[in-house]
Amino acid sequence: MGKNPVWVSVIAVVAALFGLATVYSGGMALFGGEQAAAAVGNAVPIVLWFNFCAGFFYILAAVGVFLHKPWAVPLAWVIGIATLTVFVVFGALVLFGTAFEWRTVGAMVLRSGFWLGIAFALSQGRRVLR
Repeated sequence: MGKNPVWVSVIAVVAALFGLATVYSGGMALFGGEQAAAAVGNAVPIVLWFNFCAGFFYILAAVGVFLHKPWAVPLAWVIGIATLTVFVVFGALVLFGTAFEWRTVGAMVLRSGFWLGIAFALSQGRRVLR
């Protein structure tokens, strides 16, 4: 087991922080009471629950990347593709009239791009995770 290149360690740390922030913010929105729910606005429940649950997988993937485990690459792809899929479902719900917040669009673009970018980068540098 060799040492990670610096870029892999940076990805792992950023992914872990992103995961922790996602779990915290999702947990506050879901379980923080009426005031927290009001601050969230027109959150779409499937997106909110998905992102909260996905945050735990972000942390798991970050640990896998940091420890350069080969399973981290397919996990990053699953996270990215699942996030993109939920984004498509969100878009369909919005087209059918579901109230939403525009910041959700931005957040889903960020989340999808982040994880698909990590998956792609790790796939290109896959030999570092063997």
